[in-house]
Amino acid sequence: MITIISSTNRKNSVSKKLAHIYQGILEEKKINTEVIYLDELPADFTETALYDQSGKNEIFNVFREKMVKAEKMVFIVPEYNGSFPGVLKAFIDGLAFPHTFRDKKAALVGISSGVQGAGLALSHLTDIFNYCGTHVLAQKPKLSRIEENLTENNLSELYHSLLEEQVDKLLDF
Repeated sequence: MITIISSTNRKNSVSKKLAHIYQGILEEKKINTEVIYLDELPADFTETALYDQSGKNEIFNVFREKMVKAEKMVFIVPEYNGSFPGVLKAFIDGLAFPHTFRDKKAALVGISSGVQGAGLALSHLTDIFNYCGTHVLAQKPKLSRIEENLTENNLSELYHSLLEEQVDKLLDF
């Protein structure tokens, strides 16, 4: 089972579209997948599911259980202000530590409207996962100028091929 995380809570996000495309690539290879959408998190989870409230929010606990069961993870990460969305960090902080991430494998895909393809965001997130004991796949597509390369649910040939290459590496990882 590979769990794909659409790493923003923005409604109708590009991350969600890319998560669907990534899921399609994996399903063509007959790989079981599940997608977690951070826009489905409880609105109050930072107050009702973190720190001394850990394990007490039944809705958030469903997300926690899915992440604990994940064998490999793929994070579709948009660039927000030179890093990744704050909701992703809060989500990570709300998960069971250390066994949600320790000795598991993760792949990262960066997306941005600008030219950097979320390179800094992926670097920051890699540091966090390294701290958590997660093995991060070195191949990290950085999909810059995403609006020019995505129409409805179709990705440019180049970007689609980059995701396909990453999927192959992830399956061997």
